[in-house]
Amino acid sequence: MAVITAHRHRVTGKSTWLRRKVADNLQAWAFLAAGIACFALFSWYPLVRGIVLSFQQVNFVTDAIWVGWDNFRALVNDPLFFTAWGNTLEFTGLALLFGYAVPFVVAIVINEFRHLRGFFRIAVYMPVMLPPIVSVILWQYFYDPGNGLFNSILTGLHLPVSDWTQSPKMAMISLVLVSTWANMGGATIMYLAGLATIPSELYEAAELDGASVWQRIRHVVLPQMRFILLVLLLLQIVATMQVFIEPYQLTGTTNPDTITVMVLVYRYAFTVNNDFGLAAAMSVLLFVVLGAFSAAYLRLTRDKD
Repeated sequence: MAVITAHRHRVTGKSTWLRRKVADNLQAWAFLAAGIACFALFSWYPLVRGIVLSFQQVNFVTDAIWVGWDNFRALVNDPLFFTAWGNTLEFTGLALLFGYAVPFVVAIVINEFRHLRGFFRIAVYMPVMLPPIVSVILWQYFYDPGNGLFNSILTGLHLPVSDWTQSPKMAMISLVLVSTWANMGGATIMYLAGLATIPSELYEAAELDGASVWQRIRHVVLPQMRFILLVLLLLQIVATMQVFIEPYQLTGTTNPDTITVMVLVYRYAFTVNNDFGLAAAMSVLLFVVLGAFSAAYLRLTRDKD
């Protein structure tokens, strides 16, 4: 009898624990439901829908036609396909040269200030608070070949003027300068946050050993900020490979010197082909390339420890 009673108590206790566990999980899922619904509606569904569209010929006016791999074959046969990829890679390389290294240097300089550090943080972050299109339009005035600010300065200095965004040699650099100015504030703030976590004892020890500024950066700053540097490098590459606003607004959709992958997607969907299936196929290719690169990058840079 005592054995049966003990068994019943164990069963009752186990069932009570199970009910409590289920109730706790249901409560957690209830809190997560809104976030999951938003992700499903605005992230996962468009992703799946885009993959489906890439295998169709669709203009959202007539019925969609299933074309299989024809969209991808048409992309490879388009002369602008490889041009767009080449320009995108060129923009990414130049953006890494300016947009990745410059914010790091600016953060180190600001971090060395003993006074007005807060002012410089706000000043360097202000362009980020502007809508991207506003920043591009502002620089469009700077680049104006007639009465633009930059050519007016060059004229005042008796130097030759430039066509800037219309020049094959200067067009891509002009786009990178706009992108760097508009987005460097966010990276600079992240670098400053990373610099603030470095123990001051490391700087003091380096100074006592007679380390120069470059030696302190090399042996103290870079090792301590390795994780932030690696993450921002990945984010920078992924973001710059999707550049659209700068080339679209400054050079248009027909300039072969600055047409990028996302501009070509726009051309397929809204101007030349009016085929959202072809545009979706190009987007899927970009997604696959960035996904493969991100996976390889994370694999190669993961902490061996």
